Amino acid sequence: MTAAKLPIAAVVYPPTLDIGAFMRAAAAALAASGVRLGGVLQHDARTTPGDPCSMELEDLASGARFILSQDLGSGSTACRLDPGALAEAAVAVRRAIDSGAELVLFNKFGAQEVGGGGLREEMGLAASTGTPMLTAVGERFVADWLAFTGDGATLLAADVGAVLEWWQQLPHRG
Repeated sequence: MTAAKLPIAAVVYPPTLDIGAFMRAAAAALAASGVRLGGVLQHDARTTPGDPCSMELEDLASGARFILSQDLGSGSTACRLDPGALAEAAVAVRRAIDSGAELVLFNKFGAQEVGGGGLREEMGLAASTGTPMLTAVGERFVADWLAFTGDGATLLAADVGAVLEWWQQLPHRG
């Protein structure tokens, strides 16, 4: 007997794909079809010219953006993830779930989530409340994602049409 798939999907992407741009395009297509979105998506921040690690997150419900990376100085090799910004992202996701967003998007299931941090708890909250969820997972983390979701999530190609088709096929959706 095959277990039923959860209303959870992850776009599997190679390291060469700009997954932030893809997820924003998918969000735009979903919103254009009338889906009420919540969650957070990543943008490259332009606050520090020439800094490839400068990132910000956009709260899809409000449009607000906040810097995700912190400046630790030129000699630092430590993690640049700003814990305060991550907490702000968590609040935005929880607010979206509480306010009844039809679909919650997460920028990605990455190294932070694999390690038990990042927005992993909020992903679990979405799953436990039955809120449909869409994220992205790099090819190297697919096994971790499947372990996290109990192999109940749908894996999608990095194709906006595949995302829209997944959404349309969810029961009582679209």
